[in-house]
Amino acid sequence: MIPDHYTYLLVNIGVFLIPFLFSFHPKLQFIKTWKSFLPAVFLTGSIFIAWDIVFTDLGVWSFNDRYVMGWYIFSLPIEEWLFFFCIPYSCMFTHYCLKIMKWQLSTKVAAVVRVVLIVGLLFVGIFSYHQLYTSITFICCAALLLLFPLMNKNENAFPQFLISYFLLLIPFLISNGILTGSGLDEAIVQYNSDHILNIRVFTIPVEDFIYGLMLILTNIVVYEKLQSKTPSTLS
Repeated sequence: MIPDHYTYLLVNIGVFLIPFLFSFHPKLQFIKTWKSFLPAVFLTGSIFIAWDIVFTDLGVWSFNDRYVMGWYIFSLPIEEWLFFFCIPYSCMFTHYCLKIMKWQLSTKVAAVVRVVLIVGLLFVGIFSYHQLYTSITFICCAALLLLFPLMNKNENAFPQFLISYFLLLIPFLISNGILTGSGLDEAIVQYNSDHILNIRVFTIPVEDFIYGLMLILTNIVVYEKLQSKTPSTLS
C-alpha cells in the first residue's frame, strides 16, 4: 500500500503522465511547442506561486502534512510547486489537441458567456470583499476576461478556450476533488472557511473553478503569444 504522504505527488503524476506521453505522438507533436510552453508555464507559474505563498502565509489555505512528503519551499510543499507545471501541461496539451480538431463554441455564444462571467464575477467579488479568496479571485478573473480581447485579437481564441475549459472540468472534478478531500479521510488542501463562500461542488470550493479558469487562461494567453512568433505546428 502506498504511504499517504505520496498522495499529492501521485495526483500530480496522474494528471501529467498521459498528456506527456502523447506529446511525442507523430500526429500531435506537442513537443515541438515546448519552446513556447516552457516560458509560458514558468512565467504564469511564478505569478500564481507568489499568490499561493501570500495566501498560505495569510491563512487562507493550508496543506495537510499527512498527504505531502514534507519538503517545503517558502511555505509551500514541493508538490504545490509541481502543481503549477503538471496541471498547465495537461491543460495546454488538451487545448492544443482541441485546436487541431477545430473544436470551439460559436463566437456569439462565447461573447455572451464572457460578458455574463465578467458581470457575475465582479458582482460577487465586490460584495464578498470580506472573503479574501473569493473577492480577489473573482475580481482578478473578471479583469482578465475584460482585457482578453486586447491580449489576443484572434476572434476564435476565446471560443476555443471555452470548449477546452468546459471539457477540462471533467478531469478537474477528479484531481481537484482528491485535493479537497474526495475519497480521502481529510483534505490535502484545507481552506479557511472565513475566506470562501463555503459553496462547494462535491468537496471543491466554487472559488477553485474560477481560480482554475484564470490559471488556464493566463497560460494560454502567454503560450499563444509566444507561439504566434514561431512557425505554426498546426496544419
